[in-house]
Amino acid sequence: MSKTRYTFGFAKPKLILVLFAVTPCILTLSVQHPIDFLVSSVEFTILAAERSAVNLGQGFLDGPVPMFVSDILREVAAHPEKKGWHQYTRVKFPFGHPHLVNVLAKLYSGFIQGRSLRTVVVTVGACLALYYSFIGFVNHGDEVLIIDPAYDSYAPQVLMAGGVPVHCAMTVLEQAKTSNDFRLDIAQLRAKCNGKTKMMVLNNPNNPTGKLFTRDELENIAQLARDFNLIVVADEVYEWHVWGKQMIRFASLPGMYDRTISIGSAGKAFSVTGWKLGWCIAPKHLMTPIRMMHQNCVFTCSTPTQEAIATAFEKELDLFTKSPSQSYLLTGLPNELRTKCEQMYKMLHEGGFDPIMPDAGYFMIARFGKLDGPFKVPDASNDPLDYRFVRWLCREKVYVVF
Repeated sequence: MSKTRYTFGFAKPKLILVLFAVTPCILTLSVQHPIDFLVSSVEFTILAAERSAVNLGQGFLDGPVPMFVSDILREVAAHPEKKGWHQYTRVKFPFGHPHLVNVLAKLYSGFIQGRSLRTVVVTVGACLALYYSFIGFVNHGDEVLIIDPAYDSYAPQVLMAGGVPVHCAMTVLEQAKTSNDFRLDIAQLRAKCNGKTKMMVLNNPNNPTGKLFTRDELENIAQLARDFNLIVVADEVYEWHVWGKQMIRFASLPGMYDRTISIGSAGKAFSVTGWKLGWCIAPKHLMTPIRMMHQNCVFTCSTPTQEAIATAFEKELDLFTKSPSQSYLLTGLPNELRTKCEQMYKMLHEGGFDPIMPDAGYFMIARFGKLDGPFKVPDASNDPLDYRFVRWLCREKVYVVF
């Protein structure tokens, strides 16, 4: 077997890896105006394409879709006579294919309370579930807490709703080794709350740090939500991308279901992001405006893919109890990510970076303080150091994989 060598230098590349995560806050923990960042993220995507680079900032695996998932969709497509699989979902249930809604209710039975068909809405990806959450509840001037580093869509969507994003950056230890070294200062978060604070976004596991919040941290956040009567948008799309630790769903904490909109993603769960299926789960009083918007915006989502995802989850639920080692969600996906994480850590370390090992997710944070270059000199763009570094890395410096 040939040995793989990683070289960092000005050599002509066979492969360029762009070290760009989906937040302006990595490495420097700086925060730009969200619209500026939206422009920058598009710039980096274009830059990666122009340089034939691998854009590491987009949340999807580049390997094949799990065979059993594609086989299920093929089976759905092979039965044109089943109208319930190919037309709008039944009029009585325009908020999700009944098969999928009921499977999701079973999957999340640990915290769903009441009738499942009234507490689940299937959306066009998790991003639409986020949009419904902000547009449905945030009024002009309402403040929304966002823990940084953060997914780049939060702040722009809050602004579109007329709200005010209020950022609270996690602290990070000077010699951080793992994502657990990113710490949330609950006192600092509490100090940012006032009478205008309406909502908080909790991304767990966190994108892009890979931090998995502990029970103590979640309980502190829960107490804050009680004290200020906050709605919590729990973005948990990376819930299955965890290895070696336990994922605690925020709505499962005592008293939190009644104030939480839980968001999940089939695309992230089964590595089929192009299928664009997500969902939100919430009690009736939080679900009503979401259902109204869904009814009058997209009305329904792709029924064939909903049927396929429902069947995939059913197979997984059966394996959860009978053969966890054969489960894609419990074993296959986490093991794949752990292996790739270890490989990436080694590659970055050999390239002169100081990587931080994540507990979950697709992304890895890395320090580049040991590297020198013109990116360290501020320019007319006024962009943070990490932005300048990524531009320089993509244009001038390369990882060459032989």
